[in-house]
Amino acid sequence: MQYVYAAMWFVMAFFMIFRFGKENRIFYLAGGVLVVFGVWWLLDAIHPEWQMFGGATGIVFRVVIVAALAAIVLFYLKTRKNRGDE
Repeated sequence: MQYVYAAMWFVMAFFMIFRFGKENRIFYLAGGVLVVFGVWWLLDAIHPEWQMFGGATGIVFRVVIVAALAAIVLFYLKTRKNRGDE
């Protein structure tokens, strides 16, 4: 089942990057985050002994995801402010 999740993340990432990226640059960053999700899930499926969601690697995953989501929110707020949609 983990391979299905990894494939799902990759499909969503490619849609974000190649389909929606031309509409707004924020989708490139969001697609990149989904690629990280896909790689992480795939590595967890291929090497379950690495325990990608536990221990130090789990903490690294959470820190990377929180930083990426914060960057997405800040980028969105900045572009919204520049357009005058407040």
